[in-house]
Parts: sequence; C-alpha cells; structure tokens
Amino acid sequence: MRNIIYFSPDDATKFDLERFSKSLARYAKVPKEAIEEALKPLAQYENLHVSRLVETGVGLIEKFGKDEDAKKYYDEYSHYFGSNFERLRRITGYLVGTLDRWNDAKKAEEKARVKHSVNSCVDDLVRAAKMQDQILAHNV
Repeated sequence: MRNIIYFSPDDATKFDLERFSKSLARYAKVPKEAIEEALKPLAQYENLHVSRLVETGVGLIEKFGKDEDAKKYYDEYSHYFGSNFERLRRITGYLVGTLDRWNDAKKAEEKARVKHSVNSCVDDLVRAAKMQDQILAHNV
C-alpha cells in the first residue's frame, strides 16, 4: 500500500508507517513487528481507504492494549467512515456494534475470552512435533 484515501481519491496521501505507529502508541504499546505483520495483507493495494487502516489499528490495540482504548481510537478516527458506518464485531456468536446493552455476565464472558490467532495454532503444532521428536529420540 502506498497511498491512503480519506474521503475521495483526490485527497490521497502517502502512507507513513511511523505516523501510523505513533497514532497507535497513544493507546497501546504495539510492537513495530506486529504492525508490519498486520499490514502485510494490505500491501497488495496501491490505494487503501483509511477506514481499513483504522480497523487494523483497532485490532492491534485490542490485542496489545485494552478494549476501551481501542474504542477511543476508533471514536477518534471514525469520522472518516461516513455517517452510515457502524463497527460490528463478532463476539461469542453475536454480531454487535457496542457492548452497552449486555448484562454483567455477558460482559464478563467477553472480557475473559481467549483470543486465538492463526500463528498460535501453527506454534502449537510446531511445539507438538518437536515434543514428538524428543519422545521418539529418548525411546529408541
């Protein structure tokens, strides 16, 4: 990705990784490697709407910080989405915009949930294979 489009293609500006990193740092300590990894799927696009970048930032802040901070980040940059856009998240089987109307039990369930990533599954498989190799080596 080289350009970020805000409202129309005419207002496209060059993407600046440092600037994006600094905007996230105000809400959570996100490692630069994690930012670069999250941006890899977007690298194929020459032009990208800022809303996609904001959603990526929200995901990173949720992962490395607090959900409340992710909401603050989203609220700060949501004016780029237009008036008809509402952020939806899939949480424990529900599509929700906010957690405002959830009861305490459902909020506690959401807070205690384990966030999985593809990388953690791959890491688990690699660890299991190494353990299997060690077991086989000791039994021979």
